[in-house]
Amino acid sequence: MTTDDKVLQFERLAADRELPSSEATKSDTARPAKPGEAPAAAKAATEKTEEREALLDRLARAQADFENTRRRLAKEQEDFKEFALTDALKSLLPVLDSFDWALQTPAQNPADFRSGVELIRKQLHEALSKLGAEPITATGEPFDPRVHEAVETVDSASAADNHVIKELRRGYKLKDRLLRPAMVVVARNSGGSQEDHSNAG
Repeated sequence: MTTDDKVLQFERLAADRELPSSEATKSDTARPAKPGEAPAAAKAATEKTEEREALLDRLARAQADFENTRRRLAKEQEDFKEFALTDALKSLLPVLDSFDWALQTPAQNPADFRSGVELIRKQLHEALSKLGAEPITATGEPFDPRVHEAVETVDSASAADNHVIKELRRGYKLKDRLLRPAMVVVARNSGGSQEDHSNAG
């Protein structure tokens, strides 16, 4: 092999092992990242932050709506109470007027005065009935602790056992709601109770 051939072979080997130039390295390093090549972790963190902010916003809106609804319901309830109270007072005012007229008019005799009081009492009961209040039946009825309040128990040979024989104070209910129980006296009749059981058998 001649000297020229050796030189040519050496140059080929040097070319094969030649390092890339600095310009090529700079061009590779300076190449901008393509869209979508952002780190997955950073992208996930951004999504979670946005989701958290959206949930906090929804929560704030829900709390505001709840507070507004609570205030509106409280206002409506208060207005309803005032309306109901106004209606009740209007129905009782005529009764008060009757009392005033009765006191201003001199009674000719006690019977006339009593008659006037009875009319006012009837008027008051009618007003209570319009409001839904009804008296509780007591005298002659079996004692019912749900609507009767026994203040005394007396022996009686004529009344049925555990029955109301006297009403001391009338009880009232508003539809199915108890306003106050009737204050009553209850009979105790062991013989009558035994007769009732034997007749029932």
